[in-house]
Amino acid sequence: MAIFGTQSGKQEQKTGARARIRHARALPLADGKANDIIRTPWFSEKALVGTEKGVYVFAVSASATSAQIAGAVKEMYGVAPRAVRIVNIPGKRKALRTRRGFGQQASRRKAYVQLNAGDTITLA
Repeated sequence: MAIFGTQSGKQEQKTGARARIRHARALPLADGKANDIIRTPWFSEKALVGTEKGVYVFAVSASATSAQIAGAVKEMYGVAPRAVRIVNIPGKRKALRTRRGFGQQASRRKAYVQLNAGDTITLA
């Protein structure tokens, strides 16, 4: 008997999270809209290490939602993502070394797209 809830006598055998195939909610997109949502793949050292674990990083539009990004990945690369996470990167002040003094770097947005085990995307 469980202290904080009810638990039946029989226990189900749990499979690993990687064994189950899941799909993120993907919205169908109009023709040509996928290229507006996913701008470019994001190439950095951290992003390249993530590809070994099935996580790919893309620069995305500022107004894109997770479902739109999942639909764009499905349309462009032919694989259904398991999960999509979005990160907003704020702009920074940078010294210009001129009379103007400082400038503003643009804000950016990137999406971490996790695929199911066995799925891959070829970038470039």
